[in-house]
Amino acid sequence: MKYILAFFILMHGAIHFMGFAKAFGYGNITQITKDISKTAGLFWIAVAILFAFSAIMLLFTREMWPVLAILTAILSQVLILTVWKDARFGTIANVIIVLITIPAWGSLRFEKQFRQDVNSLTTRATTVANDVVTEADLYPLPPPVQQYLRVTGAVNKAKIKNVRMVFDGEMRGKEKDWFGFRSVQYNFFDEPTRLFYMKAKMFGVPVLGYHAYQQESASMKVKLFGLFTVVQAEGPEMSKAETVTLFNDMCLMAPATLIDKRIKWEAIDNRSAKATFTNGANRISAVLYFNEIGQLVNFISDDRYDINDKKQYRFSTPIKNYKLIEGRTVPSYGETIWHYPDGEFVYGQFYLSNIQYNISEFTP
Repeated sequence: MKYILAFFILMHGAIHFMGFAKAFGYGNITQITKDISKTAGLFWIAVAILFAFSAIMLLFTREMWPVLAILTAILSQVLILTVWKDARFGTIANVIIVLITIPAWGSLRFEKQFRQDVNSLTTRATTVANDVVTEADLYPLPPPVQQYLRVTGAVNKAKIKNVRMVFDGEMRGKEKDWFGFRSVQYNFFDEPTRLFYMKAKMFGVPVLGYHAYQQESASMKVKLFGLFTVVQAEGPEMSKAETVTLFNDMCLMAPATLIDKRIKWEAIDNRSAKATFTNGANRISAVLYFNEIGQLVNFISDDRYDINDKKQYRFSTPIKNYKLIEGRTVPSYGETIWHYPDGEFVYGQFYLSNIQYNISEFTP
């Protein structure tokens, strides 16, 4: 889509060279019957150049491209009005550019806070020591958790300071249809932080969401086109819910972090263990279940709130399809399930697209 739009902007801009050629007498420009002054001709070529710059900035994902494209489309429209009879159909192109570009501008504005948060934390993370996980680090853990760290390749590899994850999947609300999404997520573990940015479409409308859990508090914003707020939430219930989600990420996607001293373990049997994770005022617990070869297959917690009705229900995340990525074995598919009084409700399906550990800079 980005390439199609850039080509469209570039071609629309190129047509404006006709106004410049008409003004300076280059070629036989019969498509424009009205005379154009040389001063106006300079404006026509300026618009062509500005559209070209807009297309290039779009291709290289420069933040200001939507602003430049919108302003150039407005200037283009002013020029079209001066030769309306001959150039009126250019209005259609300008309208298309503006209608597509405004949501893109909203998206970039909304994403800016996410980028800033990630950049500030990746800078901090570079100061954390690069120690490795050893067998000695595993001794305090229950036997199935020790085995889990071994089979996932955590031992003798660098301790995890942060992780970047990209997921594709589907989500839904109760009694609502599924909608597709793509998420980019950064977690940091020296000071527990989870930054989750999601792009989705509902009924063909772009919907953007940003969940930020940092400094022991969580907030969530959801906006249409990145411009119009439809959901905004924060508070102690959400902070506790996101503490569960962060710990879930640690267990599923970054098992090397399970040696963290903020986790207290209780042995249950050779296939399960209970963990209590404390981050400031937030204290949550979960039971982890493993298969016969030591892989984690489910995570269950009773400490997560359903933000929609502010009630606490059992929450589980069964996972499967382990893959070797960057020398670590991680699940590539998972589900998020609410255990409501009337039965289980699968509200999310997640397919791992990419994962990177100990990153040092922001990647969209």
